[in-house]
Amino acid sequence: MEKNQYLENLIRIVKGSILAIGITMIALLIFAILLTYTDISENYIYVGIIVVTAISILLGGIISTKQIKKRGFLYGMLVGVIYMLTLYILSGITGSGFQFSTSTVIMFGSAITAGIIGGIIGVNIGK
Repeated sequence: MEKNQYLENLIRIVKGSILAIGITMIALLIFAILLTYTDISENYIYVGIIVVTAISILLGGIISTKQIKKRGFLYGMLVGVIYMLTLYILSGITGSGFQFSTSTVIMFGSAITAGIIGGIIGVNIGK
């Protein structure tokens, strides 16, 4: 593969990760409004965050690998890893610290899994 192709693929992966973060922000805003103005229990916050994150990364993986057409497993996983590293670094900088707990492992695992599934779907769309 040419050097230009690697760069183009990297740009697609980063764009997919940024898109996933944008989708997450919008979806979590909607989720917060629902929690505020309905009787949804706060016990569902953690589950809601995981579901929103996974769906966002899934969509980011699909969109970023749709044009690449190969190695969906790897490129989708990279979307999930970039997404989670970005959020982990941002949350560490903004005040919650760089904590590593069971919930962090669950979030990383679901992000990588969603990215892989999205990448596989993305490379197979239109075949």
